[in-house]
Amino acid sequence: MITENNKTCAIIGSGISGIAASIRMRNKGYKVTVFEANSFPGGKLSQEINKGYRFDFGPSVFTMPQYVDELFILSGKNSRDFFNYVHLNPVYRYFFEDGTILDSYHGKKEYAAHMAAKTKDSEETILKYLNNTEQVYHLTADVFLHNSLHKFKNYFTKSIAKGIINFGKIGAFDTMNEANEKAFTDKKLVQIFNRYATYNGSSPYLAPATLNVIPHLEIIEGAYYPIGGIYSITQSLVELAKSIDVVFKFSSPVKEIIVENKKAAGVKTNNQTLPFDTIICNSDVYNTYKNLMPNQPKPEKTLRQPKSSSAVIFYWGIKKEFAQLGLHNILFSENYPEEFRYITHEKAIYHDPTIYINITSKHTITDAPPGCENWFTMINVPNNSGQNWDKLVAEARENIIKKASRILKTDIRPLIECELILDPRLVEQRTSSAFGAIYGNASNNKFAAFMRHPNFSKKIKNLYFCGGSVHPGPSMPLCLLSAKITTSLIKQ
Repeated sequence: MITENNKTCAIIGSGISGIAASIRMRNKGYKVTVFEANSFPGGKLSQEINKGYRFDFGPSVFTMPQYVDELFILSGKNSRDFFNYVHLNPVYRYFFEDGTILDSYHGKKEYAAHMAAKTKDSEETILKYLNNTEQVYHLTADVFLHNSLHKFKNYFTKSIAKGIINFGKIGAFDTMNEANEKAFTDKKLVQIFNRYATYNGSSPYLAPATLNVIPHLEIIEGAYYPIGGIYSITQSLVELAKSIDVVFKFSSPVKEIIVENKKAAGVKTNNQTLPFDTIICNSDVYNTYKNLMPNQPKPEKTLRQPKSSSAVIFYWGIKKEFAQLGLHNILFSENYPEEFRYITHEKAIYHDPTIYINITSKHTITDAPPGCENWFTMINVPNNSGQNWDKLVAEARENIIKKASRILKTDIRPLIECELILDPRLVEQRTSSAFGAIYGNASNNKFAAFMRHPNFSKKIKNLYFCGGSVHPGPSMPLCLLSAKITTSLIKQ
C-alpha cells in the first residue's frame, strides 16, 4: 500500500532508469509524471518491426535480473505476472578468422574447462583469473555501484572503507589489456576479455583493469534472455508503473527546467509550464545542461570529459537460418589494437571491425518469418564529431557483409530482405545522447568513475539525475542501480 505524501515529481525521459525511478518515487508516495519526447517509452531500450521482423533497438545482453524483479517486489506485485526470463548457457559464441569457435559458458569451472580445451592456457590459469575478477567485484561493488560517490558520509561505511583500503588490488593502475596480457598466453583469451571494455564505450588499451570485473556478471552471475526480447523489460516496467498510477506523457518533450531561487520548481513543455516539488532528469546530462538549463551554472570539468564510442547497427531480416549462430555472436577483428586506434584516435571505422550479431528469433521464433532470422548487426564506432557518416556507413556495410560471408561460408548479401540502419547521428536524434555517444563519458582513465556526474545537482535543490550518463554508468543493471541511488537521496 502506497502512503500518499501529496508531493509531485517530474521524470524527464522514459529510459529504463527513468521508468525505474518513477516506480520508486511512486512507492515513496509522490504523484509522478513521466515526460517523454518520443511517442514510445524505453529510450535506447525500444523496438522496431519491419516486414515481419522484430528488432530490439538497443541493449541486448541481460544480466542481474534481480534489479528488475526488485521493482515488482517493492510495488507488491509478482514479477512473473508481468514478464519472465530464461537462463542462457552458453551466453556467447566467438568466431575467429582461423576457424576457431569458442563458447562462453556460465559458471567458472564450465567456462574454464571449455576455454582450456581450445586455447593455450590451462584451466587453472583461467580459474585464477575468474576468481580474481570475483574478488575485485566484491571489493568494488559497494564503492562504485550501490552508493553515491558524491556524498562524503558514504566513505565512512564499512564496505566502502574496505574497498578504498584495497584500492591497490583492483587493477586501477594497469589497463585492461596490460592485465589480460599478464594473465593469459593465448591471444584469443586476451581479446575475449579485452572486448568487455566496449560495454561502456571504452578502449581496453586505455581503460583501467578494474573494468575486467565486467565478465564476472556474465560468467559467474549469469546472463538471461527475457521472454519476448529485451523490449519486454520496457513493456513490463511501464505496465507496472501504470498499475500504481504513474502518469506517462508521450510526444511531450521538456523544453526547460524551471529554476527559481536555486531550486528546481517545474518544467516547461510545448504547451504549458507545470510546477513540481522534485525533478529527476533521465536524459543525457550534457544535453540537459545545454538545452534544458542553458542559463544555469554548468559542471564544466565533468561535461568536458571525453565521450564514449558509439555504434553503427544494421537491422537485417535474413532469409535463412544459420545453425552455427546463437543468440549472441562475436566475429572478431584480426587486429584488435588497430580497430581501437581507429575508433579512439582516427575517429574512423577500421576496415576489419569486430561484429556483434544478436538474433532473438533463436528464442522468440515470431521475431522473424519461418525459416528466417532477425540480425541485430553492430560494430563499435567513434562518436559523432562531424565525420561523413553516409560514406563511413556504406563502407562499413560492405566490410561487414564480406566478413560475415567469409566466416559463415555463405554469401549473405542476397539474403538481406529488410534493412534498418542506426548510426551516431540517429542515436543522438532518437535518444538525446550527446554526440551519439551511447555510454555517456568514456572510462579511458583510472579516475573516470569519479568524474561521472553525481545523481543530484550540487547547485540546484530538488534536481536529480539518473541514467547511463551519470553515476554509476551505462548498461541495464547500472541504469537500474542509478535510479535506486538517485531516489534513495530523496526524502520520503
